[in-house]
Amino acid sequence: MTVDTHKETLSFETEVNQLLKLMIHSLYSNKEIFLRELISNASDACDKLRFEALGDDALYEDDSEIQIEVSFDAEANTVTIKDNGIGMTREEVISNIGTIANSGTKKFLDSLSGDQAKDAQLIGQFGVGFYSSFIVADKVTIETRRAGLGIEHGVRWESEGTGEYTLENVEKTDRGSSITLHLKEDEKEFAAAYRLRHIISQYSDHISVPIMMEKEGDEETGLERVNQAAALWTRAKKDITDDEYNEFYKHISHDFEAPVAHIHNRVEGTQSYVSLFYIPARAPFDLWDRERRQGIKLYVKRVFIMDDSDQLMPDYLRFVKGLVDSDDLPLNVSREILQKNKQIDGIRSASVKKVLGLLENIAKNDPEKYAGIWSTFGNVLKEGPGEDYANKERVAKLLRFASTHNDSNVQDVSLEDYVSRMKEDQKKIFYITAESFAAAKNSPHLEVFRKNGIEVLLMTDRVDEWLMSHLTEFDGKELQSVTKGDLDLGGLENEEDKAQREKAAEEAKGLVEKMKASLEGKVKDVRITHRLTNSPSCLVVEDGEMAANLQRMLKAAGQAVPDLEPILEINPMHPLILRLEKELENETFDDWSNLMYEQAVLAEGGQLDDPASFVNRMNNLLV
Repeated sequence: MTVDTHKETLSFETEVNQLLKLMIHSLYSNKEIFLRELISNASDACDKLRFEALGDDALYEDDSEIQIEVSFDAEANTVTIKDNGIGMTREEVISNIGTIANSGTKKFLDSLSGDQAKDAQLIGQFGVGFYSSFIVADKVTIETRRAGLGIEHGVRWESEGTGEYTLENVEKTDRGSSITLHLKEDEKEFAAAYRLRHIISQYSDHISVPIMMEKEGDEETGLERVNQAAALWTRAKKDITDDEYNEFYKHISHDFEAPVAHIHNRVEGTQSYVSLFYIPARAPFDLWDRERRQGIKLYVKRVFIMDDSDQLMPDYLRFVKGLVDSDDLPLNVSREILQKNKQIDGIRSASVKKVLGLLENIAKNDPEKYAGIWSTFGNVLKEGPGEDYANKERVAKLLRFASTHNDSNVQDVSLEDYVSRMKEDQKKIFYITAESFAAAKNSPHLEVFRKNGIEVLLMTDRVDEWLMSHLTEFDGKELQSVTKGDLDLGGLENEEDKAQREKAAEEAKGLVEKMKASLEGKVKDVRITHRLTNSPSCLVVEDGEMAANLQRMLKAAGQAVPDLEPILEINPMHPLILRLEKELENETFDDWSNLMYEQAVLAEGGQLDDPASFVNRMNNLLV
C-alpha cells in the first residue's frame, strides 16, 4: 500500500518558538530531566489506551502487552523512547506538539526573570515537558499512529527547534509513538546504556508501565525490564523512600520541585481504596483560573480512569496533587456516574479529612513549614468555611491572620491564638477588613481597641470579605467587624472614659441633629462614636449590611452595588468637633460638616465623588 505523504512545513506558535529558544539555551540546570518527561508522557499514553480499550477492546490490535522501550545508537548518537500506547492522529500531533493551547505558556514567558536557576523551577508548572528534548537534542523526530484497526497510516513530526517543523504521513503498522532524539555533539553521554539505566532508576522506577531496554552483555539478547513496574502507591509505606515519593510526585504533577509533604493511606472494609496526596511547594500558575483543572487522578484496580477529577477534592483544596485507586468502583466509571456515586462521596469525605489532618499536623509540629504553605495557599484555604460546612471548624483552625498583637504584616495569628489572649470579659473576636495592611493598621476604627489593649485581626486579602460572610463564629465566640454596628465594649471600656464620653454626647445633641440635616443624602445617620479617641470622625455600616471595602471591590469589578448610606460617627472631644460646635450658626457649618464626612471617607481608603470640591472647601476653611 502506498501512503500519500501529504508533507508540509509548518511554523510553531510564537510562544512555542520563544519556549524552544529557552530550552535550547539550557534553561534546565539538570539536563537529564528530559528522559523523565518523555517517559512520563509515554506512560500517560499507555494509561489512556488502557482506559479507552475498556469500551473498545479492538484498540489493543491483538497486542495487549503495554510497555515503553528505551534504546540508543551510540554510532548515530541518538536516543529513542518508544511506547505502544494510544498514539496520535495528524490533528492531535499539531494540537499537542506544534502548538501549546494552554494560555499559561504566555504567563510562563512573562514570568521569567532572567535568572536561569529561578526560571528553571517555573517550567514544570506549565506542562511543557516534551520541549525539554531540545536541551540535549538538535533534532527530534516523532513517528506515531493512533490506536484503531481502521487507521491505515502513521504521522512523522520532525523539528530542529528553529521555529519550524515538518509533518508527513508515513507507513506505520504498530500503534503508539516513538520519539528519537538526535543528540548534540556535546551530549553523547546520553547514548550509553549505563547512563540511561541510571536515569530511569532514579526518576522513573515507580512507573507502573514496564520500561524495557536491551539486555547487557555480549551473550545476552532481547529486552529486559529496568524499572520495578509496580504502582508505587500499592507498595507498603515502609518500603518506599522519601526520594521515591518525591519522584512519583514529579511524575504525576510534572512539577520540577519536590513537594512539601505527602500522606499515603490504605482503607479496607466497606470500601477499599488507596490514596496518596501531596502538598506542592509552590502554587501552579493557574491556581486562580476559573477553568482550572483539579490535581487528583482516579484509578480503579490500578487502571487509570480519569485525570484531574473534580469529584475527589473540593475547590478550596485544589492545590493538592495525588491520586485515588479504588477496588470497588466499576472500571467503566464516567463523570456522570461519579456525580451520583455514594462511594465517591465517601472517598471524598475521607480524603478531605486526611488532607486537613496532614495540614493540622504540620501546623502543630512544624510552624515554620506551615507558614510557607500558608503564604502559598492561604488565600485558597480561606474559601473553605464557605464551601465545606462539615469541616468549617477544622478549616477555621488552619487560618492565619495579621493582627494588632504585633502590628506585623505577616499572617501568623490563628483564631486559637486570638482566643487564648482574649480579655476576661471579652465575648467577641474583633476584626477589620481593608484594601491594604497600612489602611487596616492605621484605621481610626482601631483607636478605642488600642487604648483598651484589645486585639483586632487585620484582614487585607480580597477573599477575606467573602470568608467573613461565612465564618461568623469560632469556639462559641462571635466574630465582629469593628466597622459595623453600634460598638459596645461593655466591661472592656475604661469607666472614666465612658462617663466622659456620655457627658460629651449629651452636650452635643444639637450638633448631631444639625449635622444630620446638613449631610442628608450622604449619610443615614450621625451619632456620637464609641470607637474614636484621636480622630474626629469615621464611617460605619449597620450589622448585616455590605461592608464599605466590599462595596469598593465590587464596583471596581464592574458589579452593580446598591446605594447604601453609611453612618457618620463623630468624636465630641476632638478639637475639630469642638470647633464645629462654634460654627452652629455660621455659614461655614455645612462646609465643616462635609469636611468631617469626606475625611472619614478618605481615612477608610474610599474615593470622593467630587475631589475638587473637597480641595476648595479645605482651602476656604484654612484661609
